[in-house]
Amino acid sequence: MKNQTTSASVRTGLVILLALFPLIATGQFTKDIDPDGPGYAENCTCIMVGRLASTDGSVMTSHSCDGRYRTWLEMVPAMTFARDTVHAVYRGTMQTEEAWDMTNLTRKGEIPQVKSTYAYLNTAYPCLNEKQLAMGETTIYGKRELINQEGLFVIEELERIALQRCTTARQAIALIGSLAEQYGYGDLAECLTIADPKEVWQLEIAGSGPGKPSALWVAQRIPDEHVGIAANIPRISDVNFRDSDNFMTSTDLRKKAKELGYWDGKEPFKFYRVIGTGKPYAIREFFVLSSLAPELNLTMEMEELPFSVKPEKKLSASDVMALFRETYEGTPYDMTRNLMVTVRKKDEAGNEITEMVKSPAISNWMNNDVRTLINELKPGTIDRQRTIAIAGCSYSHVIQCREWLPDEVGAVAWFSFDNPGQSPRIPIFSGTMSLPKSFSICGQHRYREDAALWAFREANRLSMINWERGRRLIEPAVAELENKALAELPGLEERVKIMVKEGRNEEARKVVTEYSNAFAYGAMNRWQELKRELWQMFGRGF
Repeated sequence: MKNQTTSASVRTGLVILLALFPLIATGQFTKDIDPDGPGYAENCTCIMVGRLASTDGSVMTSHSCDGRYRTWLEMVPAMTFARDTVHAVYRGTMQTEEAWDMTNLTRKGEIPQVKSTYAYLNTAYPCLNEKQLAMGETTIYGKRELINQEGLFVIEELERIALQRCTTARQAIALIGSLAEQYGYGDLAECLTIADPKEVWQLEIAGSGPGKPSALWVAQRIPDEHVGIAANIPRISDVNFRDSDNFMTSTDLRKKAKELGYWDGKEPFKFYRVIGTGKPYAIREFFVLSSLAPELNLTMEMEELPFSVKPEKKLSASDVMALFRETYEGTPYDMTRNLMVTVRKKDEAGNEITEMVKSPAISNWMNNDVRTLINELKPGTIDRQRTIAIAGCSYSHVIQCREWLPDEVGAVAWFSFDNPGQSPRIPIFSGTMSLPKSFSICGQHRYREDAALWAFREANRLSMINWERGRRLIEPAVAELENKALAELPGLEERVKIMVKEGRNEEARKVVTEYSNAFAYGAMNRWQELKRELWQMFGRGF
């Protein structure tokens, strides 16, 4: 009888908790408490797709910018500069509220400017230029002793310079590497996933430790028929220094690694051991690689996973977007699998029946406070997993680079604000020249109705009051806009091809700009409608 009473008390406690869940599930990030918040070693995710692994021959890279980073973005035009002009290098650009905001920015130094630069999409981590050069980013939390604060560059500045000056992935890697070695890399280790219309590479870079600031780095090409993933952990293993087609490295890398005591000169040179501190993968890498290539029978007990895999089926852009919505629902890694409640209903004959169903009040975006409380009520109920989609995402993008299309429309960044598991994707092209005014305002510092972020964040958070009901509005709306864009893009691309062929390049850029802006306004309006519907649904709190 005592066990039954205890069990009933636990169930009662869980019911009360789930009733309170909406009030605490979206609490503020706390670095020391919430492992889903900024500062925790699980921020961004990047997925890469080679041209022969995609359904249409496009090369893809991607990025979920997880954490409280700036959400304003803008198209920076191509520029020309006079002789002896310099490019100023700043620190602090990730936390500004608008493009002109110089609050807490520090001018770290400068390098010579080039005669002319390419236009690029300026996100917190700059991601695409007008020549179809695209980038994703994920921070590597590796050996802290490699950080040299005297280094001039942080990764976002190296991305910006490469997008301004380069047209191919190999050029970008060579430039980033040479600048970091010459002027010093001065931050946590990083990974960039760099794509052009022909190929995609994974670049991992770290500081060089005490002394004169430099950099240790390796870039490895994802095979054309493969898919790769990077998620806060160095993954490059054995480096083939004689294979220049698939590897690029910093100067005297083996010599420096040996001097630092990270390589004995005898063992195979595994780069993740040089800059990292543990296994070269975790749940996100395992989930994606094992899901795409089940025949490999990958397990979480392996010392290493393959750097990349040939997928069982080729991936479309929609498939990659779906991976960024993943919370492992319905798998052994589903954090909600034990959060079941008993419901009573009548069958077709009118007989009352009971069944166990997942509580409609919860989702896989519970923060650490909720998980801790549930596990206090019943230890072992939730085994925390780092999902690919998290509510603490600032923005994300999936970028396709397409060699058969002119640059004005060839690359498309499928961009979304906030949680990629809830928000729609907005197509922004390599030829897009401007974006809505609300895109130029960050929504992280305070609630701002003029910031595009909040057009999506409000509806997304309201839907989590009862996710089982809220998702019935959110998920179809996401699919509706995605399908709309996919249906309309072929026609737009054909128009642009004709314009470019006839030499009307400026008109072509105007056409793609108008499309991106119209789609963005439509998406924001749709999410405002959803917000009103959700207030009507949950105005009383349930």
